[in-house]
Amino acid sequence: MEEDRRTEHLQEYIEYRFSNQKLLDLALRHSSYLNEHGLAYPECNERLEYLGDAVLELASSRMLFQNFPEKHEGELTRMRAALVCEPALASAAEEIGLGSYLQMGRGEEKTGGRNKGSILSDALEALIGAIYLDSGFEAADAFIYRFVFKKHSGDAGFIDNKTRLQERMQKDGPADIQYHTDKGAALQDGGFRSEVVCCGVVMGVGTGHSKKEAEQNAAGMALQNQQLSEQAQKQGRNICI
Repeated sequence: MEEDRRTEHLQEYIEYRFSNQKLLDLALRHSSYLNEHGLAYPECNERLEYLGDAVLELASSRMLFQNFPEKHEGELTRMRAALVCEPALASAAEEIGLGSYLQMGRGEEKTGGRNKGSILSDALEALIGAIYLDSGFEAADAFIYRFVFKKHSGDAGFIDNKTRLQERMQKDGPADIQYHTDKGAALQDGGFRSEVVCCGVVMGVGTGHSKKEAEQNAAGMALQNQQLSEQAQKQGRNICI
């Protein structure tokens, strides 16, 4: 019963409920747990980790391919490596508090296993693999976006809309891009509101909990508006941004 409550809390946090709870249990079981409980090798998360690694590679490859059409294959490969490296995955696992949910041997736990980057990153990949088996790629992809990709976008600026906008605007020469960012007292969450302006024209508006997030979101909106404008021009229509 206590085990059920523990996994229930995790599922509430990640906003995903397993149809097959055994997959979740397996994803949370470290190999060190086996000997102490008389279990055989397949009853740990290593095989799910292997599967989750492949799902994560596909999801990250697709995301980068779609979001960075100007990048060459070598650049995309380096970006993917940074996105799914052990420290990045361990950081995402820490955000979930994944270490506290793991089943592991007493010896591993005494040596700080719940906080080891390698164990946390492997467990996150195992969880991805379990979600994939439970509901398919789209469910796993949604989880990856929320807990891996979005963390980079909002925190480290990995999906750096500001840089992408700067590069796009300067393709034909210098462009003066400015961000007018204020703490939005009128916003419900008291966050920040930012306008990105080029040549006196407001190109996009964004909000966020931090100044950086608001500016990234404003730049993202400007990129979307530019794409709409380019599509309209190809179709012989004009859209003001």
